Amino acid sequence: MKIYQGIDQFTGVENPAITIGTFDGVHIGHQKIIQQLKAGAESIQGESVIFTFYPHPRMVLNPDDDSLKLLSTEEEKRELLEKSGVDHLIVQPFTKDFSRITYTEYVRDILVNKLRVKKLIIGYNHHFGRNREGSFEQLNKLAPLYGFEMEKIAAQDINKVEISSTKIRKALDAGDIKTANKFLGYDYGITGEVVKGKGLGKELGYPTANIQVADKYKLIPANGIYAVTAEIDKKMYKGMMSIGVNPTISENEVKTIEVNIFDFNKDIYGENIRIFFSQRIRDEKKFDSIEDLKKAINLDKEKTLKILSPT
Repeated sequence: MKIYQGIDQFTGVENPAITIGTFDGVHIGHQKIIQQLKAGAESIQGESVIFTFYPHPRMVLNPDDDSLKLLSTEEEKRELLEKSGVDHLIVQPFTKDFSRITYTEYVRDILVNKLRVKKLIIGYNHHFGRNREGSFEQLNKLAPLYGFEMEKIAAQDINKVEISSTKIRKALDAGDIKTANKFLGYDYGITGEVVKGKGLGKELGYPTANIQVADKYKLIPANGIYAVTAEIDKKMYKGMMSIGVNPTISENEVKTIEVNIFDFNKDIYGENIRIFFSQRIRDEKKFDSIEDLKKAINLDKEKTLKILSPT
């Protein structure tokens, strides 16, 4: 897959089939659309192109809105799209000036003159241009004028995308990893830098790597204990993760993300690692004593090993 940082880098391809969207998470609903895009490109002997935006439009138009949480960072999204077999990915910088482009300018200047679209695959409810004035119906009228085909994404497939995105976010907010992974089609993951913590895990006999996720928009699952796998230097390790405030041994309310990696004892401070969630084991809980906490952690490990090593 070739990646372009904006339409000005895109030199054009013969007979491009294009779809437009944010593709956050590249979940099973998005995968259905990508399959349609690839089939559409093949039908015109062309190449598949996804036109997406960064930052997310809501970050630019509503910069004070802290409620936006995304399923994938920009890097994660690119990796997922590459795995899907798309030929070209154009990441258009989204700015306030870009948001003010009228829908006729959007079609003429971007889709036709810059991208040279031959087939546009788009949802029936797609809106574009300044104040989202452009619609599928208007695109349909302009298509013959500019010499490109329109192909509609079925309403049920659009609904699947919307339902999937909503269900995934709600599931992660509730710690329901099984549901989230089902709708994603893969294990949900986070990436972060290993930073120094207070060493509380080591005192309990379970040293942890404290993870700092740099992207503030990345959705972090609900507080609790999880069975996970960790990718370090392209190798996979089993482990268990705690997300929360460590109520038994900490008096402050600072949220931490800590992973105990099984059969691993290397110094990885300052390195980036990826964590993939398999299943939630239990809620975060304040125990009556350190001994009770240790017993619970031992049981957590037993459960984790059963989850990650099914017979």
